[in-house]
Amino acid sequence: MDNQTSAALGGRAARSASDERASRPHLPPAPRPLLLTTLALLTTITAITSSLGAPLVPSVVEHFDVRLTTAQWSLTAALLAGAVSTPVVGRFAAGRVRRPTILAGLATVLAGTILAAASVPLGSFGVLVAARALQGIGMSLLPLAMAVARDETTGEQTSRAIALLSVTMVAGAGLGYPLTALMAELGGLVAAYLLGAVLTTFSLVLAWRFVPPAPGDERGRVDWVGAAGLTVAMLATLLAVSEGEVWGWTSGRTIGLGTLGVLGLAGWTAYTLRSRFPLVDLRLAVRPGIAAPNLVAVVAGLGMYSLLTLVVVLVRADSPGFGLGESVLAAGMVLVPYSLMSVIGNQLARLVLARVGHRVLLPAGSLMFMSATLALAVWHDHLWQALAVMALGGLGSGFTFSSLAVLMVPHVPAAETGSAMAFNQVLRYLGFTAGSAVSVALMAAYGGGETGFERALLTIAGIWVVAIVGAIALDRRPTLPPPR
Repeated sequence: MDNQTSAALGGRAARSASDERASRPHLPPAPRPLLLTTLALLTTITAITSSLGAPLVPSVVEHFDVRLTTAQWSLTAALLAGAVSTPVVGRFAAGRVRRPTILAGLATVLAGTILAAASVPLGSFGVLVAARALQGIGMSLLPLAMAVARDETTGEQTSRAIALLSVTMVAGAGLGYPLTALMAELGGLVAAYLLGAVLTTFSLVLAWRFVPPAPGDERGRVDWVGAAGLTVAMLATLLAVSEGEVWGWTSGRTIGLGTLGVLGLAGWTAYTLRSRFPLVDLRLAVRPGIAAPNLVAVVAGLGMYSLLTLVVVLVRADSPGFGLGESVLAAGMVLVPYSLMSVIGNQLARLVLARVGHRVLLPAGSLMFMSATLALAVWHDHLWQALAVMALGGLGSGFTFSSLAVLMVPHVPAAETGSAMAFNQVLRYLGFTAGSAVSVALMAAYGGGETGFERALLTIAGIWVVAIVGAIALDRRPTLPPPR
C-alpha cells in the first residue's frame, strides 16, 4: 500500500506540474541552463555563510572577551533572523518580486559578511551580532529557490530538484564548518568572514545571471505586525534560556522574559489564526501529509544544532577530565563526515521511498539522529569517536531533511508552495535557534564539564522520541483518487 501511495503522490505531483506549465506557455519546457546548479549553489553558499558561527564561537570568546553563552549569540542571531525573515520572504515566492527578492537577500548577506569582518578590528561584539543577523537573512531564500525549481521543472525532475535543495542547505552548513575553521586558523576571524563575502558575491553573480523572473504578476502580502510579534516573542524566550544561568533561573529578568516569550508566542498564534493575510497559514500546517513533516522539522532542527554545537564544545574544550583540546581547524574538520554523509542520506532516502514507501522515512531519519546523540553521550574520549558520531548524524540529517519537502509538496497547492515551505523552514530554524542556545544552557545547568555534557545530550536524545512517535501518529494521509 505504501508503494501505491507513493506512486499516486508522484503521479499527482507530475500531473499538477504539467497542468501548471501548460497554462503558462511563455515558460521554456525544461530548466534553463545551469539554473538548478545555480539554485543548489545559492542554498549551499547561504548555508555556509550562515554557519559562520559554531566553530568560531571559542575564538569570539577570546577576541571579544565575553562568556561562552554570550558568544553563542554570534550563532543564535543568524538563526533567529533566518526564522523570522523566512515567512516574510516566503510571501514573495510567486510573482514578479521573486527574482528581486532573491537578489536583495543575497546583497543583504554580503553586507553582513563585510560588516562582520569590520567588527573584529573595531572590537565591537554588538556590531558582530548585528552583522550575523544580516547574514541570517540568507537562510530565508531556500523556499524561494524551491518555488523556482517547482516552476521550472516537471514530473520526477521536480521532486529530485526539491530534495537536492533541501539537502544542500544541510550539507552547506557542514561544509561551512571546516572552511571557516581553516580560514580562522590561517587568518583569524577577519579572514573567515571575508571568505563568506567572496562566496556570497559569487552566488549573487550567478543568481543575477541565471535565475529567471517568475510567471504572473502577484505581489505578496506581508503581515508585518505578525512578523514583529514573532520576533519579540522569540527574542525574549531565547534571552531567558541563554542568559538564565548567569542571571539566575529564578531572577526577575529570567522569569519576566520567559513569561513574555511564552505569552507572546500564544498571542501571536491567536492573532495569526484570525488574520486575513497571516504571516504563515497555521491551518495549512496541520493538514494531513503536512503535520508530520512540520513536527519533525522543529525537533530535527533542535537536535541537529544541539549535536553540532556540543561536538564543537567537546573538541575545543581542554579542562581536566573533559575535552579533546584540539584546534579550531580540528573542530571544523569533525563536521566533514557529517556533510558528506548527509548527501548519501539523501540518496538513501530516495531508495527507501521507492522500495519501501513514505511511512518509514521520518521515523527512520529521527532514529538515526537519536542514535548519534546517544553515541556521543557515551563515547567521546577520542577524536575518531566524534568523527564516527558525526557520520551517523549526517546520514540521519540527509535522510530526514531531504524527505520533508518531498513529502509535503504533493499536498500543497502550487500557489502556496512558497508559504508552506517557508513555514516548514521557520520551524526548522526555530529548532536551530533553540538548539544553539539550549544545548549550551543545558550543559551549564547540569553543572558543566563531562557530567553536564552527557546529561545535556541524554536530554536532547529524549526529544527525538517525540519526533518518532509524532511522525508515526500524524502520518494519516488523505485517500487519493486512482491515477487517470
